Amino acid sequence: MRRDRLTLGMMIGLPMAQLVLFGYAIRTEVRHVPTVVFDESRSADSRALVAVMQNSGSFDVVGNVGSRDELARAVNSGRAHAAVVVPPDFASDVKRGRTAYAQIIVDAADPMASSAAISGASLAAAARSAALTEERIGRAATPPLEVRVRPWYNPALRSATYIVPGIVGVLLTLTMLLITSMAIVRERERGTLEQLVVTPVGKTSLMLGKILPFVLVGYVQMTNVLILGRLLFDVPIRGSLALLYLITLAFIVAMLGLGLLVSTVARSQTQAIQISFFLILPNILLSGFMFPREAMPPPAQWLGLLLPLTYYLRVLRGILLKGLGSEFLWRDAAILTAFAVGLVTVSVKRFAKTID
Repeated sequence: MRRDRLTLGMMIGLPMAQLVLFGYAIRTEVRHVPTVVFDESRSADSRALVAVMQNSGSFDVVGNVGSRDELARAVNSGRAHAAVVVPPDFASDVKRGRTAYAQIIVDAADPMASSAAISGASLAAAARSAALTEERIGRAATPPLEVRVRPWYNPALRSATYIVPGIVGVLLTLTMLLITSMAIVRERERGTLEQLVVTPVGKTSLMLGKILPFVLVGYVQMTNVLILGRLLFDVPIRGSLALLYLITLAFIVAMLGLGLLVSTVARSQTQAIQISFFLILPNILLSGFMFPREAMPPPAQWLGLLLPLTYYLRVLRGILLKGLGSEFLWRDAAILTAFAVGLVTVSVKRFAKTID
């Protein structure tokens, strides 16, 4: 162990780094949910309701929308995870002493984040209702305000509906990264790497040859999880499977490229496994698979943007749970494609430098 300085350093340093990183980044309390407002009343009472919800700390108003279609686009695009809908007769109901109704729409694809939003909406509505009750002393004792919460995409708030699509991304990350991270290292330890180098096959072709067989393996894994998720957990498939499989190709190649990059850096299979797990844990914990990204501090969210799994989870849940099309997912698909091209290119160049 003393002679293998790199392995010893990783055994001691990586757990400490992971403890500091994840202990700081992982939080489960969701606050400041991005929210849009569809205010058909446009009155002082409706603005007071929105102000109370924003002051609760659970919602951050990011804009106003003028129609239900615009509201749906804001939620589907990820710009907002909740929406406040105030009907046109809201102010008149308040003034006449009748029960005034409002609606909170919550993106319930993530049950943890949506539960926090639902709880915050209930507390804000109770506070505003209490204020209106004080103004109605001597009037009819009807409830002054009722806020109805409508969860979208996962009305029952089932955790399996949220977790199973994410398992597709996590399994692909685990298997693609671990398998390919040992590809070049295994050849080096067996003494067959030099034989590959002297063959007429170019270095780019050699690296692609290490990648392509596992693309099929990744598709088989993905298909199995989708079938079992549908049969065992009733996970919906609302969008285009063809689009999902197409974007998945970019993610699989990106993870295979990352594994090959690790393989060119590590000098033994032990080092390859250690580096792989150091990369796998941030993908699982910071991508939004287990914990809401909205609850993380900004530096952790920025770090999550460097992980391919963050974008692939948006694609998975967007297609399977929300039925989104390419007009909402093209940006994530483009980023995954850039990851794939960049990682494979760097791996090929790194391999060439190592052999020279």
